[in-house]
Amino acid sequence: MVDVKTILTEAIKQSASDVHINVGLPPILRKNTDLVDMEFPVVSNEHAKEMVLALLGPDRFKKFEAMRDADFSTMLDDGHRFRVNAHYQRGTIAIAFRLIPNLIPSIDDIHLPPIVKELTDLPRGLVLVTGHTGAGKSTSLASMLGLINSKYRKHVITLEDPIEYALENRTCIIEQREIGFDCPSFGAALKRVLRQDPDIIMVGEMRDLETTRSTVTAAETGHLVFSTLHTINAAQTIERIIDIYPAGQQNQIRTMLANTLQAVISQTLFRRVDQPGMVPCVEILLCTSAVRNCIRENRIYEIANIIETSRKFGMMTMDNSIADAYFKGFIGREEAIARSSNPAKMEKLLKPVEGAREGRQVASVIE
Repeated sequence: MVDVKTILTEAIKQSASDVHINVGLPPILRKNTDLVDMEFPVVSNEHAKEMVLALLGPDRFKKFEAMRDADFSTMLDDGHRFRVNAHYQRGTIAIAFRLIPNLIPSIDDIHLPPIVKELTDLPRGLVLVTGHTGAGKSTSLASMLGLINSKYRKHVITLEDPIEYALENRTCIIEQREIGFDCPSFGAALKRVLRQDPDIIMVGEMRDLETTRSTVTAAETGHLVFSTLHTINAAQTIERIIDIYPAGQQNQIRTMLANTLQAVISQTLFRRVDQPGMVPCVEILLCTSAVRNCIRENRIYEIANIIETSRKFGMMTMDNSIADAYFKGFIGREEAIARSSNPAKMEKLLKPVEGAREGRQVASVIE
């Protein structure tokens, strides 16, 4: 029977992003979005149970059996880290592993727009990174915190479920608190974080009303706060935050958001065609006075148009970003067209420059 460390070590060798353990199947890798069977025996329920027991230990395993679900992280002897979710499905144990790279990439390494660097210079306010599961939100946040950690002397506190990237103390003092291990919940940790003298707070996810309210309040009290949401664009992000509040409190949260929100980065990953790997395409909303007025006056539907017409401020639509990635040779034409908001428009945009995209500037063709 193959132990879990052997499976994870092989996943690292194959440059996988995820590993899935399901009873009745061999371990399965995800490599550049594709699922690939590993050359290991089929996993039995007893084998899966022994894997989780080895990762959690007896005491935490009892809690897992009671709750039927557990989020945690694990590290191999060579220092490679994994985010892990163990759960039950159809009465058997399943496990999902997400590989967390040892090194925190720079903003340039992951090809985020230069404006993202400027967000790390903000003295206060709320910066949100959004996208579907697996869109690279945690990597983007880690890159931003890594830049702060290289140029400022700040006290940074992160609240994560679980801790993903291990941040070293460089110029900053960094405390990383894992939900369920260092503190019972996001809400409980946020109630006390303001007493811990932070300059910067990172909240792994605004997942409920209590966490959202505390996160916005922290930004309102003069801290720089980073967090994530599972939303696909800036307008949806703002609507999701407002809708999580009871109807009688929604005018209040609009005002609070209008005063505190600094930026929304909504991203998704594309398969690279120039080399193995993935590259993010992003929509970027910066909270100018026009955007703040839209939030305050409940004209969220106008935000998409503001992004489209405010490129001089550093804003970017998703289609701008997709076209830019295509012209740089990162992504293929078919995927760029298929995943744009207006495929017909994108096809016309890319057709005249097919075969001659080297050195072209997306700004000259998207207007």
